[in-house]
Amino acid sequence: MERPDFNIEEVNKIIRGRRSMFVAQFKENDPVSDTIIQEMLENANWAPTHKLTEPWSFTVFSGAGLQKFADFQSERYRERATKNGNFVEATYNKLKENPLKASHIIAIKMKRDLKANLPVMEEIAAVSMAVQNMYLTASAHGLAAYWGTGGPTFWPEAKEWFGLEEEDMLMGFFYVAKPATERWPLGRRKSIEEKVDWVR
Repeated sequence: MERPDFNIEEVNKIIRGRRSMFVAQFKENDPVSDTIIQEMLENANWAPTHKLTEPWSFTVFSGAGLQKFADFQSERYRERATKNGNFVEATYNKLKENPLKASHIIAIKMKRDLKANLPVMEEIAAVSMAVQNMYLTASAHGLAAYWGTGGPTFWPEAKEWFGLEEEDMLMGFFYVAKPATERWPLGRRKSIEEKVDWVR
């Protein structure tokens, strides 16, 4: 294969221009094309992966599926919080209503290949890089998106609902929508000079 001719200026622009945009910044009732979501997932599939384990796996909620996800997480929360005596109505409502404000919600799953005998950190890192590819693709399309680990991410019963085994991991949810405004968020980072030591 001939070496691709990358446009480094565009690469820098998309990496440094990527932003998280949250539910309050979503344009509701104006779905993103499934074709764009499919492109995001295809780009996710090209993340680096040691021993080609490709540990990423996704469940995409859209349309009526958003209501199914909202019902699952809100009702599980009600059960868990009522049992523990710490039910908060506002939290329940947020879990019930926020998914319906998104165009698509992508559950991020890490499925381990135990035969590969890789440190779990490497598999988590591979999935994280897959999500970064989705993030960059979403930003390139001018979409609002964010990766969150709220809701059922760490609930044991969510593993079963998402078809995960004990060694697997639910790594949160990637929310996608059209933005409610044309204004793009400003970015903030400390200087890289504060974070690098050179050994020459």
